[in-house]
Amino acid sequence: QLQDLFGRHVGQQVAMQALEQGTGLRGGEADASVVFVDIVGSTAMAEVLSPDDVVATLNDFFDVVVRAVDGQGGWVNKFEGDGALCIFGVPGTQPDHADRALRAARLLHLALVGLAERHPGLAAGIGVSSGHVVAGNVGTEARYEYTVIGSAVNEAARLTDVAKGREVKVLASGETVRRAAGEARRWRDVGTAALRGRTAPTA
Repeated sequence: QLQDLFGRHVGQQVAMQALEQGTGLRGGEADASVVFVDIVGSTAMAEVLSPDDVVATLNDFFDVVVRAVDGQGGWVNKFEGDGALCIFGVPGTQPDHADRALRAARLLHLALVGLAERHPGLAAGIGVSSGHVVAGNVGTEARYEYTVIGSAVNEAARLTDVAKGREVKVLASGETVRRAAGEARRWRDVGTAALRGRTAPTA
């Protein structure tokens, strides 16, 4: 029961790693892909809907997110209010993590279009990025969490912000598409975007 509960809180991959390797503050570099997803206009939604309806909408939204990510072998690192940070390629090794992340983002986008039929007006921006990250337990010995930080995480979040203002609300970095194999042909070049905190435009 504890193992099941632990897995539901931190993700099955992270739970198994902790059970096998023990606890402690440590981290390491890894090559990974990140999918960030965030609801558009959540503040307005909270003002229009009742608290119960807001929670029901968020639960339906996160159910779609988890299904799309789990289906491609990724895991949801954390829920952040009305958004989610999803990881591919760590803690387990996935050489095709870019393909998995792109496929998850594409299928998630399609699923969210369908979800909007039940929740009119519901939309979310999705950003995908790949690169080196630092993954590990962050916090103190008394309380910590396994998380992923790095430029790929920041880029995915920035791409999500840009995607929110577009008709097709999903953007992947050119680097992620370049790394992908079969999934790459399902994506098209939309030029560059100026991301907050960067001087050069991002493909």
